[in-house]
Amino acid sequence: MTILHVSQPVDGGVARVVVDLVRGQRAAGCRVLVACPPGGRLAREAAAAGARVLDWPAERSPGPSTAGEAWRLRRIVRRAEPDVLHLHSAKAGLAGRLAVRGAVPTVFQPHAWSFAAVEGALARASLRWERHATRWARTVLCVSERERADGEAAGLVADWRVVPNGVDLEHFAPADPASRRAARMTLGLVQADPLAVCVGRLCRQKGQDVLLDAWAKVQGARPEARLVLVGGGPDAEALAERVRGLPDPSRVRLVGDVADPRLWLAAADLAVLPSRWEGMALAPLEAMACGRPVLLTDVPGARECLPAAERARAVVPVENPGLLAERLVEFLGNRIECERRGVSARAHVADHHDIGGVVRQMAVIYRTIVRAQGVPMGRTGRVPQRF
Repeated sequence: MTILHVSQPVDGGVARVVVDLVRGQRAAGCRVLVACPPGGRLAREAAAAGARVLDWPAERSPGPSTAGEAWRLRRIVRRAEPDVLHLHSAKAGLAGRLAVRGAVPTVFQPHAWSFAAVEGALARASLRWERHATRWARTVLCVSERERADGEAAGLVADWRVVPNGVDLEHFAPADPASRRAARMTLGLVQADPLAVCVGRLCRQKGQDVLLDAWAKVQGARPEARLVLVGGGPDAEALAERVRGLPDPSRVRLVGDVADPRLWLAAADLAVLPSRWEGMALAPLEAMACGRPVLLTDVPGARECLPAAERARAVVPVENPGLLAERLVEFLGNRIECERRGVSARAHVADHHDIGGVVRQMAVIYRTIVRAQGVPMGRTGRVPQRF
């Protein structure tokens, strides 16, 4: 089977999902191609995982360039002749569905709904587009039941499938106590200080501004606690300014984008992600796979990714810095309990979010839509000449 993944963005959780799929699909003997913009990690890591990478210049957001991006993508699809076209996130979903219009068996994976990310006229326009464009995807693939339910509630009619995100359990493995101490020494952290780590792109979606508002209250109750923000993004400068306004800015670090967050997760007592919207965030799954407990906001995928016993106390309302601060103070005040919860989190991820299971479920979906569309593998239908 030939699979063409199309993705914009090229960093963060979406890129990691694509790379993990590429690795698993290549191991299964598939021919895998990835079309994405240059720059970022996706092209490099997808190539290392065995994909043929195709250059597809595309802006992150819709705009005047979208028609040209769709035209270029149509040409890529015609040359690649994939059995399945897998579109990741809103921008690739927009350009890809415009380019192909259902002529190739298409999976659209939103990784969080575009209309949940904006407000006003832009949200209404995005919702109208999604209601119209679902006809051009043979399957709409959600990463959580709540993401699917939100799509249905918004009036989208689709062939729905839900496959929760997964992680590589060998790559993201718990660190033993000696390795955790070594991680703190390497990173210049005091062994006795409680540490919360937030891994995510520095942008409005991930809610680091809310976390810093909460941290001002945490510092009053637990002045010994430390916070580290791991990631880069458009809000880096604004967040740095917020840090400078904290009671003790020296106890908060912005370390920028890192190729591998495992050292920071090994050092952490708690991973926190106060997102405003998600499908199912990958960073908490990676933290739990490393044996770290998490504190999340009540966005799609948050409750579903947690052990049942954690769902009441490890999830707080969106944009509620007061309650977020209370839970941070509570969790960071009991590091032994954090260790216990981390063991439970690892067991849960191993049972429910192994990337191998995700790859197998994806293969079943691909075969189903190819057979349903009646296109023999390797004999893809022609892509329309006009939009």
